[in-house]
Amino acid sequence: MMPRRPALALSALAMIIMVTVAWWTLALWPAGDAAPDWVTLTREVCFGAAPDGLPGVAGWLVLIGEPIAMFGFLLVVWGGAVREGLGILRRSPVGRGILVLASLVVVAGAGTASARVAAAWPTILPAELSSALLPVPERLQRAAPTLDLVDQRGDRVRLAQYRGRPVVVAFGYGHCETVCPLVVRDAVRAVERVRDADPVLMVVTLDPWRDTPARLPHLAAQWALPQSAHLLGGSVEAVESTLDAWGIWRQRDERTGEIVHPSSVYLFDREGRLAWIASGGAEQIAALVERL
Repeated sequence: MMPRRPALALSALAMIIMVTVAWWTLALWPAGDAAPDWVTLTREVCFGAAPDGLPGVAGWLVLIGEPIAMFGFLLVVWGGAVREGLGILRRSPVGRGILVLASLVVVAGAGTASARVAAAWPTILPAELSSALLPVPERLQRAAPTLDLVDQRGDRVRLAQYRGRPVVVAFGYGHCETVCPLVVRDAVRAVERVRDADPVLMVVTLDPWRDTPARLPHLAAQWALPQSAHLLGGSVEAVESTLDAWGIWRQRDERTGEIVHPSSVYLFDREGRLAWIASGGAEQIAALVERL
């Protein structure tokens, strides 16, 4: 019988492996249009949802960073016990079988994940190549929702006033230190890469309680927005009604003010119609803008 400490350490290792497999399966399994609503929503909130079905930048950080952090913590706390437990398993036929089975599961999972990513490999190419090779998702062709807010210069901005130009609309809030800076950075880089298309960049706050009109200039500088970009806010009522009209899912913690939200970027064509909803990084956003 295995001593208690190595047994607990191996149980923790097995739990980490199972959680990692579950998260990667949820993020990468090609469910397609038949996916239940809860799967689609969970993927959107936790990993982002690019048109190719792969996670966004923040999603990859979670999928890769969390397992590394958990394994690292386990080795720091129980490294000796893990090695002792593995040694005990290797000395028995049943234990060796368990190790072989676990190894096969990990290898098969890694191979499946690699194949899934490889199937969408154009999305991670440089913009000049991805624009030609990226599979084109079906355009949404939806009417533009209402957008009428105030930007960091105090100007009233409406989506309709930019008819004739592509428009990129992202969402975030100033106190966000994880997903929002990445989403805004990708949107900025995408717009810079397709200057010839003359796109308009708008970023709408998700936190009108703290991102007040007076604070928008500071936040625009913090995010290094281009001079031509619009960081939009307004009264709580105006911003909240706009987000509702756009169908932007979010959940605000009234105690901390933190907001859980998807990392979606909305792309509008020159006729003012919603063409795509993307969260695949700067390269993908730029490639889709070029097709508008």
